[in-house]
Amino acid sequence: MDDSKMSKLKTNKMKHVISMLALLLAVQFTQAQEETSSEDQRYQDSIAQINANNATSAKSKEAYNLGISQFEKKEFAAALMSFTQSVEVDPNFEDAHYNKGITEIELKKFEPAIQSFTKQIALNPSAAKAYAKRAYAYQSSSKYGEAEKDYEKAIRLDNKNAEYHYNYGTLKFLQQNYESAIESFDAAISIEPSMVYAYNDKGSCYRMMENYPMAIKQYDEALKKNPNLPFVLNNLGTTKKKMKNYEGAIGDFNRAISIDKSFHLAYLNRGVTLMAKNRIDDAINDFKKCIEVAPDYSAAYANLAGALFKKEEYQEALKMANKAIELDPQNASAYVNRGMINEMLRNQDKACADWLKAKELGAEMGERYYSGNCGY
Repeated sequence: MDDSKMSKLKTNKMKHVISMLALLLAVQFTQAQEETSSEDQRYQDSIAQINANNATSAKSKEAYNLGISQFEKKEFAAALMSFTQSVEVDPNFEDAHYNKGITEIELKKFEPAIQSFTKQIALNPSAAKAYAKRAYAYQSSSKYGEAEKDYEKAIRLDNKNAEYHYNYGTLKFLQQNYESAIESFDAAISIEPSMVYAYNDKGSCYRMMENYPMAIKQYDEALKKNPNLPFVLNNLGTTKKKMKNYEGAIGDFNRAISIDKSFHLAYLNRGVTLMAKNRIDDAINDFKKCIEVAPDYSAAYANLAGALFKKEEYQEALKMANKAIELDPQNASAYVNRGMINEMLRNQDKACADWLKAKELGAEMGERYYSGNCGY
């Protein structure tokens, strides 16, 4: 082979080697580019997910903040819509569930409130405030067993919260477990000595136990903390009335009315006390004043019927008794009074029907009148 052919062959081999090398480098480069693109995509996906989460969080917090503003303005229906939107966007937003439940309590939607606090507890099993509020919702739904468990759980998680002990005491009061209620109120007072409501409710426990001197002592303690609470003065007055200290009771009712002229219970109870002193006209004026400030209060009409009965104004008394029953068909005293009125109007069958109803509602006077006058 001559030199020229040999040179040409070498050149062709060199081109082939270069071509193979270039192809190999191209494959390596392509593989490197593919690896870089995949990593970059994952990075981009991660950024997109973070941005989406941030957008979700921002939208949920925006609705939440609006709900807080509406709640503070007592726009509870609107606030509930905002908190609902917040948890729909972000189901893991614990505070939104809590405030949704608080708003539902304000709207007396106790079953939905229980569900809201249950969702919060699922997110945070150590949220003492969620147990405490769920307990209140259970209590308001007359589910006392569930309420008791939740109050105890809240107290275990936060034993230094006076409100938890106080609310647990109110549950015990509703269950007529007055001694246990007093223990809870004492626990609240030991944590927060200025808690007026605990002294007042402790007094009411003693009053229900007919320990009137101790009841008065507790009411006086409450008034030392705050002398301008008409409901405490009203409770003090009713206790003195039970002790037949009528003038002292009337003085307390007068003080309550001087603080709040629209406090209907003080008018009612002052009227009842005046009736005990046989000051019938003054009592009638108080019952009428009670009706003026609380037109839908059944007890005021029932007591007015009783006062008018004493004045032998039977037709007017009958109207008042009918109104009392219209407003509250479970008002046993109204049936007792209407029975007495019907008897004087010679409507014996109607009288017996009224006393029987009063008896069924648990009124001792109804049972007595029915047993003594209706022998059939």
